[in-house]
Amino acid sequence: MFSLKNKTAIITGAGSGIGRAIAEVFGKQGAAVHVLDVDEKGGAETINEIKAQGGSAAFWPCNVAAQSEVKKVVEQIIDERQYIDILVNNAGIAHIGQADTTSEAEFDRIVSVNIKGVYNCLHEVIPYMKQKGGVILNMASVAALVGIPDRFVYSAAKGAVAAMTLSVAKDYLKNNIRCNSISPARVHTPFVDGYLSKTYPGRETEMYENLSKTQPIGRMAKPVEIAWLALYLCSEEASFITGCDYPIDGGFVRLNT
Repeated sequence: MFSLKNKTAIITGAGSGIGRAIAEVFGKQGAAVHVLDVDEKGGAETINEIKAQGGSAAFWPCNVAAQSEVKKVVEQIIDERQYIDILVNNAGIAHIGQADTTSEAEFDRIVSVNIKGVYNCLHEVIPYMKQKGGVILNMASVAALVGIPDRFVYSAAKGAVAAMTLSVAKDYLKNNIRCNSISPARVHTPFVDGYLSKTYPGRETEMYENLSKTQPIGRMAKPVEIAWLALYLCSEEASFITGCDYPIDGGFVRLNT
């Protein structure tokens, strides 16, 4: 079950964190994994790990906010693989701030990656997927579902991703393209560790525990736990699922009071 053998998968932002976990799981399940990331060191580490496990992987330096870069990479992948079966729009950047404390430059930076980056990948990949179908998975967030303090533009961007998911799912039903999204709560990634060390030096352990307890389940998710859900939604076992968002949040959305 959940085999991705002979599938070509593009995963953006797979140089670390959730994206890397998805890439590694997909590689183990037989997909030819194509990692797109601005982080060349992280991207190389991801594909080296996949290859060490016997999988097939390639890294493409790419800024998803630049449509010309996405177009060039997608065309190269098509030349090599002839088809793209799976697109995982995972690349994204975080931001902390409220409406009146978020600068225009910060707003534009988040929108360019978290919204326009998803659009760019959809714009370039869908024409090829329309040939025989495929699966698109977008990374949304619980920030699009509930009010989270100090996440104004990040929440707005993830809300846009959730809306794009529904639009794409509706528009391409006739082309046998499925599109879903995942909305994680807090996940223990390098970003979390960096944020804690920068914002709470000397109190990292204490603040990590505090953030973990905001999930009713009592801990943050592991990146691989998000990857397992991604694997299911991109596999043939999920062939009847489209236009859905899946909170994977330790009870954050429904059980917080």
